Amino acid sequence: MIFTGITDEAGAHIDTQIKAVKELGWETIEARSVEVTGFPKANLHDIPDAAFDVVEEKLKDAGVGVYCFGSTIANWGKRIDDPFDLSEVERAIPRMQRLGTQYVRIMSYAVREGADQMEAERFHRLREITRRFLDAGLTPVHENCMNYGGMSWQHALKLLENVPGLKWVFDTANPVFNDDRSKPAPQPKQDPWEFWTHLKEHTVHIHVKDAIWDPAKNDADYTLPGKGDGAVRRILTDAITSGYDQGISIEPHLAVVFHDDSVKASDEEIYESFVDYGKALMALVESIKEG
Repeated sequence: MIFTGITDEAGAHIDTQIKAVKELGWETIEARSVEVTGFPKANLHDIPDAAFDVVEEKLKDAGVGVYCFGSTIANWGKRIDDPFDLSEVERAIPRMQRLGTQYVRIMSYAVREGADQMEAERFHRLREITRRFLDAGLTPVHENCMNYGGMSWQHALKLLENVPGLKWVFDTANPVFNDDRSKPAPQPKQDPWEFWTHLKEHTVHIHVKDAIWDPAKNDADYTLPGKGDGAVRRILTDAITSGYDQGISIEPHLAVVFHDDSVKASDEEIYESFVDYGKALMALVESIKEG
């Protein structure tokens, strides 16, 4: 089993991200946004070549690999009725190859509220994106998030059926705050355990965060792993007892939230939150293994 984490939640600068995983005793990061001195923060496939050269050198010198690219390809900020743009894919592939990264996290475009989901176009685009990564010897993994494939486990399976070669990264907390779009209104929130059981056989990467839904504020409160409603202990127990030996990545969302600028904390709080979360996950996994 390989512990890793989306390290921009430890800090923006590449030095801070490396420091966090080294403190945890981990050998890889899951790279998403990164900052290099002299350059603005951006996704790893978007930073200038000179900045990427620095990231590559620093990772090599530290003996830290990149387990997965947390790309913005087809994510919830992209609409299916926008022009089809493969530039992020074309930038990501050579950078993944330089870093020896096998997995790239992608999505399936934003949900079209109250409208036709344009499934045929989504499947066409995801097939082309997937084909390009597979042809390069790389593995795209789709995250159940605020996108078509995250609308329900039924949508997830339909996507996989229509996009050969695409694999899954299972996020334990996203079902807690996502409506189950397979059901009529008023739609309940999804059941993380139910979603997991249907996607388990397609999952090659697990993404751990945990949360409790708060109807009063219409938002989720994030917790340490195993302390929320994400069925984290149950899912990890099932994965471990089934022989899962691949990546488990953390995205704490306790001191910072990637898509919510209203969540503020000091650099020290952000760093310590990430490290504490990593330690909590390792302790949880150890307790599962001990029975």
